[in-house]
Amino acid sequence: MKRLSNGLFADLMRQVATERLFAEEPLVYPHSAPRTPAYPRRTRRALRFTYGVLGALTLAVALTSCHKEITADGRRDDQFCLTDTLMKHLEVSPVQLTALPGELRLTARIEPDESRVIDVFPLVGGYVQEVNVQLGDYVEKGQTLAVIKSGEIAEYEQQLIAAQSNLLIAQKNLDVAEDLYQGQLSSERELITARREFEKAEGEVNRLKEVFKIYTIGKRSDYVLKAPIAGFVVEKNVNHDMQIRSDKADKLFTIAQLNEVWVVANVYETDIARVREGFEARVVMLSYPDQVLTGKVDKVYNVLDPLTRTMKVRIRLPNPDYRLKPDMFANVTIRYAENRELPTIPGQAVIFDKSRSFVMLYRDRCQVETREVEVDRTLDGQAFVRRGLSPGEQVISRYQLMIYDALND
Repeated sequence: MKRLSNGLFADLMRQVATERLFAEEPLVYPHSAPRTPAYPRRTRRALRFTYGVLGALTLAVALTSCHKEITADGRRDDQFCLTDTLMKHLEVSPVQLTALPGELRLTARIEPDESRVIDVFPLVGGYVQEVNVQLGDYVEKGQTLAVIKSGEIAEYEQQLIAAQSNLLIAQKNLDVAEDLYQGQLSSERELITARREFEKAEGEVNRLKEVFKIYTIGKRSDYVLKAPIAGFVVEKNVNHDMQIRSDKADKLFTIAQLNEVWVVANVYETDIARVREGFEARVVMLSYPDQVLTGKVDKVYNVLDPLTRTMKVRIRLPNPDYRLKPDMFANVTIRYAENRELPTIPGQAVIFDKSRSFVMLYRDRCQVETREVEVDRTLDGQAFVRRGLSPGEQVISRYQLMIYDALND
């Protein structure tokens, strides 16, 4: 009979602690009325631990038991067999042939969705009287961003007066043309021309009124910049008392909606052929290293950056809590399929000992073999074996450490 080694007992205790073979159940009394437990809580915990240890020892004894037979020449032959007790807890996994997935690791940066980004420009030059928001603020649609005082506003007032005058003239001309046409004193063509002139004058008046409405132009020669959409102020290029030149119309604010963002990753020239739209991608932010976000490549930019010699790919991610912010850095892992297949087994079935990898090959309860394997990689809990296993074989994926210790001690 094989002895129970220190390593075997330690592994067995780890299995008991990790997998909870012996569940802690509350005391149940036969009577309906509540009853005070016979032992204090600390004593009960100690008893449960003792029962767990005794159970572990029982399983270890079952594991180290062996069948002894007498051969034809009278010699004793020791054969290692798994007992009924161990077989109840054993798990065996088949070796399957699976396409080998490759991984491409990229660096990336968070960017807002370009279709949800709006730049706010000044209407005319002037002096900034008020700035009501700061960088990073959330604003509602129509909220005041800044107030600008400008003498050039008078030009818009004159344009509106002229447009209204032209509209009145066009209206009178249209009325005359309709009367003449009804009296058969003018052609239909002249009537159509009068209507076009009226519609043109009316459109100009409506355009200027819309400008006055958007910028809230008042009689004090000032106008108001308002947020065109709800979102975050991601860029701000204006301060109080700042002078705005009419010949240099730079944007003053940029508003972005961040409930959905882009993860833009850089692909080196040597890896371009491995990336396709629709490939699965995992994103890990430097700010949240324990959180893995998943998405798919939805855009491949088929141009190279001449400076970095990289191609950009895009992954869309929902951002309902606004945790992902523009210009954050991230690491992206993209899965792609390689043109080969390898045997796969559960990753926990692999035993690493003395700088080598082993598995416990299972044929039946009395035919368990230690097999050395060469693992290519482990992904999502699956080990891809380059050498040592064939499809159709079976390996032990639970209590394999104890069986390995018992057979190789």
